[in-house]
Amino acid sequence: MMQLELLLHKGRVNVARDNALQKIESHEKLCRIMQKQTQDDIKNLRTDIARIEKIMLTSAGVLITGMAGVILVLITKVW
Repeated sequence: MMQLELLLHKGRVNVARDNALQKIESHEKLCRIMQKQTQDDIKNLRTDIARIEKIMLTSAGVLITGMAGVILVLITKVW
C-alpha cells in the first residue's frame, strides 16, 4: 500500500512538473512574440519620427525663406 501511494505521489509530482514546464515554455514563447512586436513598433516609430522631422525642417525653411522675401520687399518699398 505504501509503495502504491509513493508511485501515485511521484506521478502527481511529474504531472505537476510537466504542467509547470509547459506553462513556462508557453509564457516564454509569448514573451518572445511580444518582444519582437515591440521592437517592430519601435522601428516603425523611429521611421515615422524621421519623416516628421524632415517635413518640419522643410516647412521651417520655406517659412523662413518666404518671410525673408517679404521683409526684403517691404524694406525696398520703404526706401
